[in-house]
Amino acid sequence: MSHPPENDTTESLFAAVETAAPATPLQKWLFEGDHDGESHGHHPTHPWWQVLWLTGVDYFSTLGYQPGIALLAAGALSPIATLVLVLVTLFGALPVYAQVAGRSYTGQGSIAMLANLLSGWRSKMLTLILLGFAATDFVITMTLSAADAAEHLVENPLVAQHLHHGQLWVTLVLLVLLTAVFLKGFREAIGLAVGVGIPYLLLNAVVAGRCFIEIAEHPNLLSNWQAALTAKGDFTHLALAAALIFPRLALGLSGFETGVSVMPLVEGDASDFGAPRPMGRIRASRKLLFAAAAIMSVLLVATSFVTSVLVPKEAYEEGGPAAGRVLAYLCHELMGHGFGTVYDISTILILWFAGASAMAGLLNVVPRYLPRLGMAPRWVAAPRPLVLVLFAVDVVVTLIFHADVEKQAGAYATGVLVLILSASVAVALALGRERTGTAGAPSDEEEHCDHEDAGKPVREAPSGEAPAPLWRVCYFWGVAAIFAYTLIQNVHERPDGLVIASIFILAIMALSALSRWVRATELRVEAVTLADGVSPDLWRELLGKRVNLAPLKVGSGRARLAKGEEIRRHYQIDGPIAYLHIHLRDDRSDFKSPLQIHVRRLGGDYMVEVTGAVALANTIAYMSELIDPRRLFLGLTRQNSVSQAIRYLFWGEGETGILVYEILLKHWERTPEDDVRPLIFLMSE
Repeated sequence: MSHPPENDTTESLFAAVETAAPATPLQKWLFEGDHDGESHGHHPTHPWWQVLWLTGVDYFSTLGYQPGIALLAAGALSPIATLVLVLVTLFGALPVYAQVAGRSYTGQGSIAMLANLLSGWRSKMLTLILLGFAATDFVITMTLSAADAAEHLVENPLVAQHLHHGQLWVTLVLLVLLTAVFLKGFREAIGLAVGVGIPYLLLNAVVAGRCFIEIAEHPNLLSNWQAALTAKGDFTHLALAAALIFPRLALGLSGFETGVSVMPLVEGDASDFGAPRPMGRIRASRKLLFAAAAIMSVLLVATSFVTSVLVPKEAYEEGGPAAGRVLAYLCHELMGHGFGTVYDISTILILWFAGASAMAGLLNVVPRYLPRLGMAPRWVAAPRPLVLVLFAVDVVVTLIFHADVEKQAGAYATGVLVLILSASVAVALALGRERTGTAGAPSDEEEHCDHEDAGKPVREAPSGEAPAPLWRVCYFWGVAAIFAYTLIQNVHERPDGLVIASIFILAIMALSALSRWVRATELRVEAVTLADGVSPDLWRELLGKRVNLAPLKVGSGRARLAKGEEIRRHYQIDGPIAYLHIHLRDDRSDFKSPLQIHVRRLGGDYMVEVTGAVALANTIAYMSELIDPRRLFLGLTRQNSVSQAIRYLFWGEGETGILVYEILLKHWERTPEDDVRPLIFLMSE
């Protein structure tokens, strides 16, 4: 086999056992740009105001249905309830995600922040649960938005007679087009987002302006609305009622989690290079979040006001001509069907492309978690195969719900609120730990992640800032309480959302367990370093059929002598023996881990100590591939196979000898070569 160059860098050691690249044209196309099956990917970056539209198409597109939802929930009280939503957005969600952006700048968001509070399998389970809610949010964003776009299309007066009952197939066509965009690439997605988002906001501003003119010309409309408010009570009663209605408007909070999930696409500045934290990218991302929240807040308040004043109750109720499309209804009524059709087209485009931000979020989040944890196939880290998988999921969800917007709204709101609540709790806990100095040392994974691919959020106060004062910690706990109340109310009114999210969670857990089992025979090593000054020179003496490799269960001198005597007594060997002893990590729930190698000479033999492993058999197989020994002597315990399998899956132990043999055979099948393989001997312990 080929050997690494004679130096001690991580890259050269690790490259010795990488698998072969895809060979067929289809595989090359699918995995184009994916040089490492488990890399996080480095996408081209763009100015924040361009990326704003990629996340904004999700956030801004809610104007297509949010005013109608507010009218159904609150009637004349709609503007006040919307104002409560805006206040929660500006003083709750926005500060929370500004903090998340500073602590999880690689795009993993609140999921990583919360999961990092735990360790071992508890952390993995929490990650899977939160990913289930994220998948609910993002997938339903794609299917619901496409369905709503289809509804706007089939309800347009000019084409309604031709597309009657065609909402399902129109929705599927829109999902196919969205998938095609992402198969083409990220650059095209951002360009389309800008071209779709800007005209839509301008058209909404025009429609809102025309509505204000109509109200000014007919003062009696405003008087009627004020009378309807007065009939509901004084200001205190109105404010209390609006606060109670607010949870029904929770869909207006969508977009913040996707805002931080696309942070890797945001362009920073020169100061980011080599810095422990890319403050340029963080500042730009915070500008993105603030700009999106400010634009949306103005439009939400304006549109909720004009629709509550101008749209009669019988029009916006279920089955009415304005149901689900109150702004489009006003546009057609006040500005004619020609301009109304232009508005409908723009609305359809942004609702269709709202799925782009969700798709971008999943393409960034999923590869950073599941493949790295062994809970998805390696190819999931490549964008195009994942896009095709997500398209298949979208089609299934659309068919199950028959492209009905209302049936999907509960699941959408549940996913959004769980993610915002988790972000609020994560920020409050992070600030509290920074204040008390109990953040703790970084995990093994954090220590071995580089600047761009850091797998975990940071734990200390950003940029050397002083820990947050107590009032700020209490403030974020208060924000978390508000979102907890909103989530509870939403689940109480729409329990189907929690049921749907639970299905996503169970599906992810089942597929993750299956993937972990299927991938159990991979080498499971993330990186390798040589530990001290003498190890590199001694390491080079081991390579290339120069030694016989003998793993030791116990690294003591007595065990080493006994093993050497047994080998030399029963086998005729030439050359020295390299004894291999592996120290497993305390937390063996990770699928891969970085290794550190210590080599020392023992007379004519060698002792190789490996620390940081998560599985014995996989690490032995990996070390054998690195060293390329003449012979490999493996021990057999001959214990119960079922208990050994359980020990291997959960704690990385088990019937090591048989497992090493199976792992090497499968690895050799994936990496054919002409060199002679080492002879393998199975010895009873």
